Amino acid sequence: MDPSAAHTTYTSDAFTPCAQPPEPAESEPSPIPRSPEDGQMFPEQRKLDGDCGLKPSEEDFREQKLLETNSKDNHNYRRIIRNFTPSWFSVNMGTGIVSILLHNLPYNGVWLYWISVVTFVLNVALFILFSFISLLRYILYPQIWTTMLKHPTQSLFLGTFPMGLATIVNMVVFVCVPAWGPRAITLAWALWWIDAAISVATCFYLPFVIMYFHDTKLKSMTAAWLLPVVSTIVAAASGGIIADVLPNPSHALWTLTASYILWGTGVPLATAILVIYFQRLTVHSLPPREVIVSVFLPLGPMGQGGFAIMQLGAVAMKVFPVTGTLSARTTNAGEILYVFGWVIALIMWGFGLVWLFFALASISRNKFPFNIGWWGFTFPLGVFAVSTTQIGKEMPSPFFDVLGTGFSVSVTLLWIVVATGTFRKALTGELFFAPCLKDLEGKKEQWAKHYGEKFV
Repeated sequence: MDPSAAHTTYTSDAFTPCAQPPEPAESEPSPIPRSPEDGQMFPEQRKLDGDCGLKPSEEDFREQKLLETNSKDNHNYRRIIRNFTPSWFSVNMGTGIVSILLHNLPYNGVWLYWISVVTFVLNVALFILFSFISLLRYILYPQIWTTMLKHPTQSLFLGTFPMGLATIVNMVVFVCVPAWGPRAITLAWALWWIDAAISVATCFYLPFVIMYFHDTKLKSMTAAWLLPVVSTIVAAASGGIIADVLPNPSHALWTLTASYILWGTGVPLATAILVIYFQRLTVHSLPPREVIVSVFLPLGPMGQGGFAIMQLGAVAMKVFPVTGTLSARTTNAGEILYVFGWVIALIMWGFGLVWLFFALASISRNKFPFNIGWWGFTFPLGVFAVSTTQIGKEMPSPFFDVLGTGFSVSVTLLWIVVATGTFRKALTGELFFAPCLKDLEGKKEQWAKHYGEKFV
C-alpha cells in the first residue's frame, strides 16, 4: 500500500466513510485546538476530512458502539437523536413527490386521489416527526450543529429540508385549497415564503462552505453538491403553483417575480455543477457502488427546472394583463413568457434524458447495498415525471401523457421498495449514523490531550 494513502481522501460520493487523519509526528508539537464546543474544524482535519457520508463501514459501527458504551448517551432514544442527520428529510422529498404524482396523474381516478391524500397526510406526519427530532438534536447537543454545518457532505443535506417542505406546500394547494378555501391559500402562501427564505439560505451559503472550509479535490466531488442548489428551483416551482391560486393579482405578481428570481439562482448554478460533475465522472470513472444511486440526482434540476419555467409562464400569461406588467412595451408579454417557458422546458427535458441514460447505464453495471441514499431514486425521477406530464398537457399527442404515467407508476413502485427497506433498516438502527460525530469526538480528544479531561 502506498504510505501516502493515509494522508489522502478516499474516492467517494455522498455516502462513504472518510479517511482518518494521521497521528502527528512525535517531533512536531500538536497544534492547540479550539474548544470542542465551538464547532470549528482543526486545520489538519480540514485538509484530511474526506467526503464522509451515509454509508457506515463495520469499523464505523464498532467505533460508534464503543463511544456509546463509554457515554451517558447510550440510551436508544439518545443514540437516535444524536445520529439523526438532515438526510432523513429526503424521505419527505420522496414521499411528497409520490403524493403529487398520484394526485396529478393524466389518467386518474377517485381511488388514486384518496391514495394521494393518505400519502400526503403521512408525509406531513413524518415531516413534523423529523423536525421535532432534529430540533431536539440541536437543543440537547448544540455543538453538533456547527460540526454538521462544516461537514463536507452532511451539510449539503440541509437542502432536503426546504424541498421536503415544498412538497407539502404543493399538496396544500392541490388538496386543502379546494376543501378549505381562502384559509388554506393563506396557509400555503405563508409556508411558501418560509420555504423560499430557507432555500435561498441553503443555496447561497452551503456552496460557499465548499469553497471556503473544505480542501476539495475533483476526485471527491459528489452529486450531492446539487442538493442545496436545487432547493431554490423547487421553491420556484412551488411559487408558480401558489401564484396560480392567489386571489389578489398584486400578491400573485410578487410571488411570480420572486419565483423567477429563485429559478435564476438555482438553474444556472446547477448547470455549472453538472459540468463539473460530468468532468469528475469522465476523468475519475463512476462513483463507488455504495453511492451509485447518486447518479440520478442530476435529473432533479432538469425535471423541476423545466416544470417551474412552464408553470411560471402559464401564470404570467394570466397575471401580466391584469396587473399591466410590461404593457407599455408589448401587449402579449405573458404569452411570450409562456411560449418561452415551454421551449426551455422541452430543452431541459431532453438534457434530462441524457442524465437518465447515464444513470440507468451506471446502475446496470453495479450491485449496490441498501442505504438511506436510495431515496435518491425517488425525487429526481419524480420531478422528471412531473415535467413530462406538464409537457403533455400542452401537446395534442398523448405520447407525453402515457410516458409521464409510466414514469409516475415506476416512481411509486420504487417508493414502496425504498420505504420498506428504510423501515426495516431503521428498526435495526443501521440507518442512524452521523459521520460528523467522529469529527466532534476527535476535537474533544485533542482538547483533552492539551488541557485535561476536566475541560472536556
